[in-house]
Amino acid sequence: MTSTTVDVLVVGAGFSGLYAVHRAQQEGWSVAAVEAAPEVGGTWWWNRYPGARCDVESLDYSFSFDEELQRSWRWSERYATQPEILRYLQHVADRFDLRRHYRFDTRVESGRFDDEASRWVVTTAAGEELRARYLVLATGSLSAPLDPAIPGLDRFAGRLLRTSSWPQEPVDLTGQRVGVIGTGSSGVQAIPELAQQAAYLTVFQRSPNFSVPALNRPLSDEEWEQAQRDYAERRRISWAGPAGSPHTSHPEDPFTLTEEQRREVLADFWQRGGVLFGKVFPNQSIDPRVNELARAYAEERIREIVRDPRVADDLVPTDHPIGTKRICTDTHYYETFNRDDVELVNLRRDPIETVMPWGVKTTSGSHELDVLVLATGFDAMTGAMTRIDLVGPRGDRITEAWADGPVTYLGLGVPGFPNLFNLAGVGSPSVLANMVLAGEQQVNWLVDLLRHCDEQGHTQVEARADAARAWTAHVDEVASRTLFVQARSWYMGANVEGKPRGFMPYLGGFAAYGRLCDDARDGGYAGFVLSS
Repeated sequence: MTSTTVDVLVVGAGFSGLYAVHRAQQEGWSVAAVEAAPEVGGTWWWNRYPGARCDVESLDYSFSFDEELQRSWRWSERYATQPEILRYLQHVADRFDLRRHYRFDTRVESGRFDDEASRWVVTTAAGEELRARYLVLATGSLSAPLDPAIPGLDRFAGRLLRTSSWPQEPVDLTGQRVGVIGTGSSGVQAIPELAQQAAYLTVFQRSPNFSVPALNRPLSDEEWEQAQRDYAERRRISWAGPAGSPHTSHPEDPFTLTEEQRREVLADFWQRGGVLFGKVFPNQSIDPRVNELARAYAEERIREIVRDPRVADDLVPTDHPIGTKRICTDTHYYETFNRDDVELVNLRRDPIETVMPWGVKTTSGSHELDVLVLATGFDAMTGAMTRIDLVGPRGDRITEAWADGPVTYLGLGVPGFPNLFNLAGVGSPSVLANMVLAGEQQVNWLVDLLRHCDEQGHTQVEARADAARAWTAHVDEVASRTLFVQARSWYMGANVEGKPRGFMPYLGGFAAYGRLCDDARDGGYAGFVLSS
């Protein structure tokens, strides 16, 4: 078994992982990094299904730490596609010479903390041993795919595809009978594209989600030049905002407006497109009356688009306030169900009994398929971490430590696991914020902490159990004041059988979280045990 020893080991090559490697090399620390994919990109390498694109605007979903990088990369569209985001990350890796630190096609299987040496000993699937003072997990919030527990799935004789690991080579579905299971973000983006290729498309839907048209468009040269002039202010607003973007809610209480004025505001936000409709008015995620205004407007738009009233009934969510499951961002999703060669199967009414070699059998019918696409989501926020066999110095295993639900301090540290830090994880704004700026904020803060440890001669830094309990209670308390806890969402872990229920991201806001992290730093890192 070969062995390598470094100061910092980073797992993951998405936005946060690449930035962590960049900052580590800036500090002069020896750094190694591993990535399961054969290339940089993280989720944007794996999720290459037709229609894949980001639901945060390109101008914001990009690094802010280097002004020349901002000027040199020209985004082509308002919402970038997967190929363009992947090219951007490859450009970043080349520009800052990050690839030399990476072992690609390398999956981490286990890690144990050597207390005497104050180092993590990490083992890869290839049998290599990596030893590091600090282990930084940038494994992603949505990177542990789930297959549905459907009888007979393994005996399907056609082609089985997954949106979470779409083939690199082009997939030709011309003349094929295609089925899609799942209508979350990936399914909603893929379905219109698949319908254009397939001879017939069958969509198997368990729970409908609200989706708002992206209204995507190319960025003109004039827009790009104006964006360059305004970039500094755009970033300033984003860093000070609740979601790491420059967009804010309409400032007025909707009940002080006339009905006509309210509809004008709702129409304006609908035209802005995408997830922004989740925060049209202040308190939309807190006050059921305000939420109902947005929900009713979205329902109207869906019913205007979908011609068949019964299909529209099935596509309108009735089980959660709007925005409490992530609003999807689509291109002609609802219009797709007006096609004669597209069928929607409501699994609440007509559940799948089994998958057969020839297709899918539901309670009331049979659906012959050549291709079956699984768009069935992820073990979100914890899955990528708990799939690694992590063992702390006192024998704690992460799966056992989190058996009753994850407990973190600031979303970064875990009691019982010194010198281990998780980025974009449970207890941080994570998926509720612009993940790129969120990654920059966490990595910058972490670098300050590790530099402090070096300067003070500390060799171990571990989140205190009482501080982690208090932080987790704060995360729970903030969530409990909102409508988010009413939804059976992956934010709550509700999509994974047996997973403890609890709202995992921090809802207090991106800028507020940053201030709390700064307070912890300025207070001497009292939430950690620092030792030699």
